[in-house]
Amino acid sequence: MNSIHFVSAAIVSTHFNSNPILVSFLRTKSKFKPYSLNHSFRSSKLRVSALKDQLPESKTRNASNEGAKLSLDENGGGGFDFGWLPAFPHVLVASMSNFIFGYHIGVMNGPIVSIARELGFEGNSFIEGLVVSIFIAGAFIGSISTGSLVDKLGCRLTFQIDTIPLIIGAIISAKAHSLNEILGGRFLVGLGIGVNTVLVPIYISEVAPTKYRGALGSLCQIGTCLGIIASLFLGIPSENDPHWWRTMLYIASIPGFLVALGMQFSVDSPRWLCKAGRINDAKTVVRELWGASEVESAIEEFQSVSKNDGSDLDSRWSEILEEPHSRVSFIGGTLFVLQQFAGINGVLYFSSLTFQDVGVQSSALASLFVGLTNFAGALCALYLIDREGRQKLLIGSYLGMVWGENMERDGLMESISEANKVLWGRKRG
Repeated sequence: MNSIHFVSAAIVSTHFNSNPILVSFLRTKSKFKPYSLNHSFRSSKLRVSALKDQLPESKTRNASNEGAKLSLDENGGGGFDFGWLPAFPHVLVASMSNFIFGYHIGVMNGPIVSIARELGFEGNSFIEGLVVSIFIAGAFIGSISTGSLVDKLGCRLTFQIDTIPLIIGAIISAKAHSLNEILGGRFLVGLGIGVNTVLVPIYISEVAPTKYRGALGSLCQIGTCLGIIASLFLGIPSENDPHWWRTMLYIASIPGFLVALGMQFSVDSPRWLCKAGRINDAKTVVRELWGASEVESAIEEFQSVSKNDGSDLDSRWSEILEEPHSRVSFIGGTLFVLQQFAGINGVLYFSSLTFQDVGVQSSALASLFVGLTNFAGALCALYLIDREGRQKLLIGSYLGMVWGENMERDGLMESISEANKVLWGRKRG
């Protein structure tokens, strides 16, 4: 799962401004005021003022940007940079949708045995797997519809509408008294999750400043990890309470309400606002989140992209298999496939049953540690993604997966060997 978000971040982070300018020190008119605690800023600003007196007005903005860069260079980029802060509340609300995704990944992990016993399919491993994973089928359908919804409604409204199947599906699952009811509820949840998995990276990439897009984009994975941890932690009482799973599914509806409410106070994508003809609203969003000096260049870029939207109507899907796109398509697709075959989804869905089979006393607690390890990896990505780049993180994460798979294999082989020794001893006795 971590690899998917690294790849997604690599894809969506190629945004509109290819040469970002550090201007966070000079934003005096915006609602939010990111700043840096650099002692050299005052002298740099004086130098900029002197340049303004000597240069024509058309060059004033360039001189200001040079002064901002100079203040960073003199301190070696040190100090506290809060340029990410204006966009952070909006990104946080969007990332809560990933929290819902993570919660539903782990919510069935521990209680599936109690659910199967109560709804009458205990011992049927196929039905148990279907109940756990059917929301992925719904997610596939939901993800296909995301593009058209966002183009027509914008990100904010799409987020809010998307909470409807998330809330209703969770409540139906919690009240289920038959197999069909819980399958239907889980499928509805999947529809909402499918929209979110596409929508959240798009929204973050379009509201986050270029400099901080990688770090803020990592909040997608952090939200997912926190959702997994929350569900695994709440699943611990299910070992002693056979009806606790209903409470867990009722709780799953709460984040949906929070996302719907939070989006009421969040900004819409400036790119979509520009495309919809709301130029002044787009300028306001860019000014508040990115800085006043970014407004004109961003709007020009948005308008240029909008004008070219219909320029490739004759393009074919098969072109992604032709040069120069084939190499990128092959690498990106292969990374997704390999990540899925690594088996992390199966671990997160059924780790409690696996730990029970190998003799772990508290399988729910052991599963919680799996979620915490996943979260630790996301924190590393948050810190390193803008410092080391996507390629190094992808290579490092896949090497780590190889090491982990070998450890898992050795542990299972040792467990099987011990079980065989016990069985052989009983037969001889």
